[in-house]
Amino acid sequence: MPTSAEVEAFLREFHARMRVWDVIFRDDREKNTITLVQLGITRAQRKTLLLELTATDYSEGPIRDRDKGPDLWVFGKALKGTDLYIKVTLGFAQSGAVICISFHAAEHPMKFPLR
Repeated sequence: MPTSAEVEAFLREFHARMRVWDVIFRDDREKNTITLVQLGITRAQRKTLLLELTATDYSEGPIRDRDKGPDLWVFGKALKGTDLYIKVTLGFAQSGAVICISFHAAEHPMKFPLR
């Protein structure tokens, strides 16, 4: 498990790259879309939630991507009484958009080891 400082370093890089090159959301995943509709979350609100992630929201990672992509990190956020499962990666290039793979209601209880 990474230290709080390591999670903060990841988030600093994630947020900086997101501000410069934006974020790609995997909206092709049905459970992501269902959560957005059920909670009334707009694209702008979803971006804001990503920018508000802190080390205390950390749940898992880094996890090696099975498709040999960059490591995956999992965070959780409570919104409107729902725990959100948020899986992100820095993307495939040093100068490019970050990727939000999952942004949906948690299907299982989440652990937050840095809280």
